Amino acid sequence: MGKSAGQQDTRHSTRDSEVKVDSEESEQGREIEVEEENLPSPAAAIHEEIRQEGEKELERDSQALLWSAVAAGLSMGASLMAKGIFHAKLPEGPIGFFLENIGYTFGFIIVIMARQQLFTENTLTAVLPIMHKPTGHNFLILLRLWGVVLLGNIIGTALAALGFIHLPVFDEQTRQAFITLSEEVMSNSAYEMFANGLISGWIIASMVWMMPSSGAGKLIVIILMTYLVGIGDLTHIVVGSVEILYLVFNGNIPWYEFFYPFAAPTLAGNIVGGTFIFALLSHAQIRNDLSKARKEEAKKLLNKGHTGTQDGPCA
Repeated sequence: MGKSAGQQDTRHSTRDSEVKVDSEESEQGREIEVEEENLPSPAAAIHEEIRQEGEKELERDSQALLWSAVAAGLSMGASLMAKGIFHAKLPEGPIGFFLENIGYTFGFIIVIMARQQLFTENTLTAVLPIMHKPTGHNFLILLRLWGVVLLGNIIGTALAALGFIHLPVFDEQTRQAFITLSEEVMSNSAYEMFANGLISGWIIASMVWMMPSSGAGKLIVIILMTYLVGIGDLTHIVVGSVEILYLVFNGNIPWYEFFYPFAAPTLAGNIVGGTFIFALLSHAQIRNDLSKARKEEAKKLLNKGHTGTQDGPCA
């Protein structure tokens, strides 16, 4: 019995270590430092906390990631559902527009507070470890994470769209609102999809960066930042997938229009906005701070070593 348990422990340990991020901390067998008093600035503490979270996400089991991502895709259906209901029931005009976009925040609230896997969050958290140590291995596990999460999100949004069409839940007025809102997204050209997705990715990345210091105000941060995406009529690969797949399954547009002009340009915009603009610039700022701090620490250790050597003979 003891041998069997030992074998099980070994298998479990091997399975848990199949995916491991390359980093200085893992090589040295220590944790990422996230305590603000031990780092050169508050921004550096936030950066390191997000990087630590990113490493955990990169090392998660693929099956767990997939199921969490499917759940997130389903949850994002709440954004179209709430916005559609508000659109159908509220009067037309500026007041109706600003009120109905409160519904856009619902899916994000569910996903983020429930800690489900949303693709646009991972464009920041998961990329920081790779920027910290850009090895080929790290790039591969980043692509694994992005691929699994995006696939799960799209599966979840497809299930949500099918449910909205076939379940006897919504009246005709609300169903028409779903079509109207989705057709507004499709009125954008491919370039507009990309440009809107770029700004959307930047805003979502900003929200992720704000989370560690938001404390009890986390819900307010989520609502404000995602509301901005809603009222800006910006494109988001996951929320938009619910809307566009609704049109596809309802027979309003052909399948290929989901991929282009919607999915490919929007996905590219979200990645560029969330990664190559926000994450890259933020990392560049913090890397300089951390580099100086490490040099000072190494200098202190070197000086301490010299002092010890000089003191030795005198003793």
